[in-house]
Amino acid sequence: MILRTAQKELLNLSKQYKAIAVVGPRQSGKTTLVKLVFPDKPYVNLENPDVRNFALEDPKAFLGQYPKGAILDEVQRVPHLFSYLQQVLDEKEDTAQYILTGSNNFLLQQSITQSLAGRVGYLNLLPFSLSEIKEIAPKTIHGKLFKGFYPPLYDKPFETQKWFLNYIRTYIERDVRQLRGIDNLIIFERFVRLCAGSVGQLLNKNALAIEVGVDGKTIESWIGVLEASFILFRLQPHHNNFNKRIVKMPKLYFYDVGLASALLGVQNENQLNTHPFKGNLFENMVVVELLKQRFNKGKSNNLYFWRNSRGNEIDIIIDHFDELIPIEIKSGKTITNDYFKGLNYWNNLTGFVGGKVIYGGEEYQKRSHGFEVIPLNLMHDKIDN
Repeated sequence: MILRTAQKELLNLSKQYKAIAVVGPRQSGKTTLVKLVFPDKPYVNLENPDVRNFALEDPKAFLGQYPKGAILDEVQRVPHLFSYLQQVLDEKEDTAQYILTGSNNFLLQQSITQSLAGRVGYLNLLPFSLSEIKEIAPKTIHGKLFKGFYPPLYDKPFETQKWFLNYIRTYIERDVRQLRGIDNLIIFERFVRLCAGSVGQLLNKNALAIEVGVDGKTIESWIGVLEASFILFRLQPHHNNFNKRIVKMPKLYFYDVGLASALLGVQNENQLNTHPFKGNLFENMVVVELLKQRFNKGKSNNLYFWRNSRGNEIDIIIDHFDELIPIEIKSGKTITNDYFKGLNYWNNLTGFVGGKVIYGGEEYQKRSHGFEVIPLNLMHDKIDN
């Protein structure tokens, strides 16, 4: 059993809220975590058709089976259960009565907002972080980019590429139909693969629309589907207009770099030696690692990027409100002066001092001008996000 960093925050929430919602991608370890933390609570899987039908047809009797609460898995499948849950929660002052899990953030949040506002504490659980599987993660960067961090791949000897192909198929057939009436799943799958080809790049919805053969509104809707089900997310540009000519389009990243690699057609880790997207995938991995640090502590996303109209860019800006931390991400193993080009430009423009470089090498360095060079395997120790 691999100890999850988020377990501490889950216990913290259990002392404050009457219900807790643990949301994240399918196969990210939500069920395993909540069963571990709440071993005495009955487990109910609402993916099971018989169980779901009972909850749909007679929600009051369904909840009446669990006078001391329960773990309700994939609870967004029965949205009208939430209004009955409200009454049950309000009858007692106990905390952590019901633990709700879901892989569809849009439907779950919609139901909670309508019926359970103020009664539910949230925890976003993404796949493993590097710090959680330090001893068993692939040793090479290429191995990490290829395998990704979904827990099942570290539990059983699955063939990585086949596992991802089945994951994609299951996701599209099950979750997409639940979220939107998308008729042509073949075109939608092609769209998902094209999104993988945009990892770490500015999101150009018009270009995607032309390539897929649909209109811009459809592209926006489909991206919303992928975001709601924790497949990908948009990283927003930082809002401070230091020179009034910043780029306002977001960038696109996947919640798991292994999934992005699979969608790009990578069949083994050796192919990443010369793959044109190696740098983009490395950047994706680092960005999501920083995001996991936040989510595992129960904090919201405070990551941005910065880019102006001339192409000067900082890969990540961590916004602590009273402090901005610029970070450059480089997949190379050899430190060069080019690594600091963006940081120097940004510091000269803004008046800030310092910055960090996360790179694919192994040596940690403290440089002049407040710069730190941090190897991937030390990023969780050296960056407090």
